[in-house]
Amino acid sequence: MIVRFAGGPLAGRELETTDAAWFGGWFPVGDTAGLYVPVHRDPVTGVVLAEVRVTIPRCWSAPTAAR
Repeated sequence: MIVRFAGGPLAGRELETTDAAWFGGWFPVGDTAGLYVPVHRDPVTGVVLAEVRVTIPRCWSAPTAAR
């Protein structure tokens, strides 16, 4: 199965995976991570379109207390 990513840090990329059901997940890219969920499956080709729902910075530091 091919998963095509729309939006977020993986926009325009494809993932080849097994033919098992795919429910989405978090994918880290550089200093950002995106939560992708499947929104459409082409019944003829089996290609899944996944859209980003949330993006977050992967690396962050806690705010420094005021002195």
